[in-house]
Amino acid sequence: MDEELLSVRAAELYYDAGRTQDEIGALLGVSRFKVGRLLTRARETGIVRIEIVHPGARRLGLERALVAASPRLSDAVVVPSPQGDEVALTDRVAQAAADHLRALRPVPRTLGVSWGRTLTAVAAHLPDGWARGVTVVQVNGGVSVNRRPGGAAHLAATIAERASGAAVLLPSPAILEQEQTARAIQSDRTVAAVLSAAAHADAYVFSAGVCDATSAHVENGYLDADGIRHLQQRGAVGDVLGRYIDAEGNIVDPALDARTVGMPLARLRQADTAIFVTAGAAKHDLARTVIASGLCTVVVTDEATARSLLEDA
Repeated sequence: MDEELLSVRAAELYYDAGRTQDEIGALLGVSRFKVGRLLTRARETGIVRIEIVHPGARRLGLERALVAASPRLSDAVVVPSPQGDEVALTDRVAQAAADHLRALRPVPRTLGVSWGRTLTAVAAHLPDGWARGVTVVQVNGGVSVNRRPGGAAHLAATIAERASGAAVLLPSPAILEQEQTARAIQSDRTVAAVLSAAAHADAYVFSAGVCDATSAHVENGYLDADGIRHLQQRGAVGDVLGRYIDAEGNIVDPALDARTVGMPLARLRQADTAIFVTAGAAKHDLARTVIASGLCTVVVTDEATARSLLEDA
């Protein structure tokens, strides 16, 4: 047999028949060490493809490729994409983000968090005792104007409580109607202290929302359909920390941004640890913008999103 056919036979006996390398060597008339080389060749040339299908599995090759393609990224976490189930997809990515937070070393003394459906799922996956003594700071306003239960404050408090820490909450809506009101609120001593704590956090975890009718800003009463159309016409691909950006990462509406309460995006670009959590095809363009514009140092996402990001890398 030639080397390729020997590799096929060795792989069949090893992976399908469950034979040991010593047994395969005896059957093929080669040494045990030769069998090891044949099995390595089978994997490297694609004769054998190994896929780990557990929901907690990671796509390590895609993770390495994302870090190599993105100068600002220091780490990536990529999990398999379940077919046709957006709820399961978000849940799987949220679990991976929670696992990454638990593994952070050193443990951040202060963690800045945004809010939204994705981060709510992350908080739900953090167990009691995921860390000890972490202060969790809300980095952008999120007091719901339509009195929806839960929300930004509840999310930050949950993460802090499960780390036996304290929550520092930002007592403000995300977007105000008047710029002067936003300026007055942010100059208030209490609010200014929260924003200062946010700006000095050791690490951040955040998600981003698309600019359409499904936006959490629409759901929570900050924007209506006309406001979303206005932003789309200006080129908005979505929001990060409540601030709407275009495909280059630039603020699309300075007047709206001036009415937005929270930490500026420049702080994310300066942070040593800024963990971006994103999932689903609807956010592919937005995810590309967040990474390309340097808003994160870590991305936690699904396989399909990772492959989309690498297509243009």
